[in-house]
Amino acid sequence: MREIVLDTETTGFDPETGDRIVEIGAVELMGHVPTGKTYHQYINPERSMPQEAFEVHGLGDDFLRDKPVFEKIADDFLAFIGDSKLVIHNASFDVKFLNAELRWCKRPVLAPDCAIDTLDIARRRFPGSPASLDALCRRFNIDNSARTLHGALLDSEILAEVYLELIGGKQPDFGLASPGQQVEVAGGSETAWRPTPRPAPLEPRLSEKEKAAHAAFVEKLGSEALWSKT
Repeated sequence: MREIVLDTETTGFDPETGDRIVEIGAVELMGHVPTGKTYHQYINPERSMPQEAFEVHGLGDDFLRDKPVFEKIADDFLAFIGDSKLVIHNASFDVKFLNAELRWCKRPVLAPDCAIDTLDIARRRFPGSPASLDALCRRFNIDNSARTLHGALLDSEILAEVYLELIGGKQPDFGLASPGQQVEVAGGSETAWRPTPRPAPLEPRLSEKEKAAHAAFVEKLGSEALWSKT
């Protein structure tokens, strides 16, 4: 099962009032394990950066001026995510911006159920407790010391760790499911995998010479040796 942990940085809160995406970061998971494959892109928003947004992510007009506009990177972005489920903290915010950008450049928009929202999972698991990314890092003892400013790729990498903790680690069912049983994971269920017995036992790897040497060694230990009592 392929999933994409994703984060964006923007110029503000609402694309319908002129705010734009300025950075996308994404991390690929396969079977809930990071593969090392990532996507990262800075984007020219074709507008000035409000001071409040700059203080959040540190991406200013001078830095973004020579970066591609969203339309130029849209196809590469869509190719990277494919039809995989997205994993996003506060998914409605990022999906709202992504769909606005995709709509403006006449690309297919993301489906309403395209994302797993880790904010929603955290609030259900820990009702009444802080559920920000920083708060979840503290709860799960995840190192986020490099997060002095928001950054889409770094936040995606941190969120991948948080997500795996939220769903119970790299093996969400804790190995308790029977072979073929449907186990619940974030975003749906999947069949639990278990190894089947070997069709034939492996051949012994000890040679006769090694067996004889071991027997001679045990004999030297005397009758009180552990091997003599088993």
